[in-house]
Amino acid sequence: MPQLDPRWIVHVDMDAFYASVEQRDDPSLKGRPVIVGGIGPRGVVAAASYEVRKFGVRSAMPMREALSRCPDAICVRPRMSHYQSVSRQIFSVFSAFTPLIEGLSLDEAFLDVTASIAAFGPADSIAAEIKRRVLAETALTCSVGVAPNKLVAKIASELRKPDGLVVVRPDGVTALLDPLPLRRLFGLGPKTAPRVEALGIRTLGELRHARTEVLRPVFG
Repeated sequence: MPQLDPRWIVHVDMDAFYASVEQRDDPSLKGRPVIVGGIGPRGVVAAASYEVRKFGVRSAMPMREALSRCPDAICVRPRMSHYQSVSRQIFSVFSAFTPLIEGLSLDEAFLDVTASIAAFGPADSIAAEIKRRVLAETALTCSVGVAPNKLVAKIASELRKPDGLVVVRPDGVTALLDPLPLRRLFGLGPKTAPRVEALGIRTLGELRHARTEVLRPVFG
């Protein structure tokens, strides 16, 4: 039986999207710790620039905790309609390469470019051109993973943030995934991960080799 050509999925994730838009629009914020989110006792971080992330600030964190970690952070109220407008620009770039787009949020999407290769060249070239055009049209960077399926593409896009591009070919999936920490697995929640780690499973390779009877009590 002839071997089928691989499917190619591109996962695009904008880098600190809301915060990056604010830094782009206000040059005085460039290189400074920026938090986008609700300001007040019940405020929550919607986005954190890379400058503030080194203090442990993350999205969905209470604003009070974020400011205790980085008192010098600059807080900016979200401008959702503006972010939506920028998102439309970004998705317009995607649609120039494929109609098969699965948006996960304003700043993240899967693109199936398998059928686009005949017109635009290899998947890695498509990914590089998407990065170039997004930067040229929005002055924003994105991180991109290219792989034979969505799971691996998403993991790949997270490995070299910000402004990264990681291509995983079919024969390289296992080599890429096996050494990675268990919590890199997309969809493995904060309640399930500790239960798996309690079994002595710390990497994706160990999870791949684990016996079914060991995993069944956790996963069903």
